Amino acid sequence: MESESSSATNAEGGREFKRDTNYIPTRITEDGRDGYPVEPGRYRLVVARACPWANRAIIVRRLLGLEDVLSMGICGPVHDKRSWTFDLDPGGIDPVLKIPRLQDAYLARDPEYPRGITVPAMVEVATGKVVTNDYPQITLDLSTEWKKYHREGAPDLYPVALRAEIDEVADLIFRDVNNGVYRCGFAGSQEAYDKAYDQLFNRLDWLTERLAQQRFLVGDTITEADVRLFTTLVRFDPVYHGHFKCNRSKLTEMPVLWDYARDLFQTPGFGDTIDFAQIKAHYYIVHSDINPTQIVPKGPELTHWLEPHGREQLGGRPFGNGTAPHPPIPSEIVPPEHWATR
Repeated sequence: MESESSSATNAEGGREFKRDTNYIPTRITEDGRDGYPVEPGRYRLVVARACPWANRAIIVRRLLGLEDVLSMGICGPVHDKRSWTFDLDPGGIDPVLKIPRLQDAYLARDPEYPRGITVPAMVEVATGKVVTNDYPQITLDLSTEWKKYHREGAPDLYPVALRAEIDEVADLIFRDVNNGVYRCGFAGSQEAYDKAYDQLFNRLDWLTERLAQQRFLVGDTITEADVRLFTTLVRFDPVYHGHFKCNRSKLTEMPVLWDYARDLFQTPGFGDTIDFAQIKAHYYIVHSDINPTQIVPKGPELTHWLEPHGREQLGGRPFGNGTAPHPPIPSEIVPPEHWATR
């Protein structure tokens, strides 16, 4: 199972990677129009730190200060063909949902659930049923539908006046970068790989030009678009450059994007959600078709992420009129040893 998509498939005789984007469309909203109103403690966000799509939800939840109203279950980085599992928890059981694998919550919702078991997923605690795994909508709804429960000083990650531009930029990033690295890594032919590779680096060049003159992707504050780009950039050198053959340049060799990524990484709510050990373990062990030895590389060197980035010279206000989030709660702190080079 290609873990970060609901059912990643190959088309054209297995030549070009296609991502199944048919997610459970149910939404958790303020008015509860889909039967699931926003309520403190009613839902649990299930994630894996290894997954870039889940990483978005981890970041947004933290920036908005929703920890007290939306609990978070964390799966381990390595799963089997059936499901993500809660092997990081005592006894391998999620302490709130009382299940060993995320598949149980999907089957509680639909015993015949036909697609991949993906993170992030929002699970209703009382019933143990997955409500939605529509990861792009989950983060947008955290910003808009959960506003009543945002912390004081929470940033507006999806301002009304900028939504059209945010959506446009985010769509391009998804097509060519977020999903583009997978289209490189899982290409079934040289032609498919070459096409994906060119689209990826053409878009990264486009992003370089855009970010050379402005600190953030849209407007002068951090928005949803920045969250979506960051989770791919932070995995680029540890995973995508080698494992997925995205090797025209390392992130560290693209100065504007490297400075931009470090700017975000050093912003509270971004870098402190990143677990490099779990990221590398997931890709290099789970993707045994690409890496049959399952050897996890020791590099790259990680301390450079903390070097000065100089992006302040471009102005901008990371949190707008808001403030930085509080430190992560103790149970959600990434272990310091996961900064080790292995």
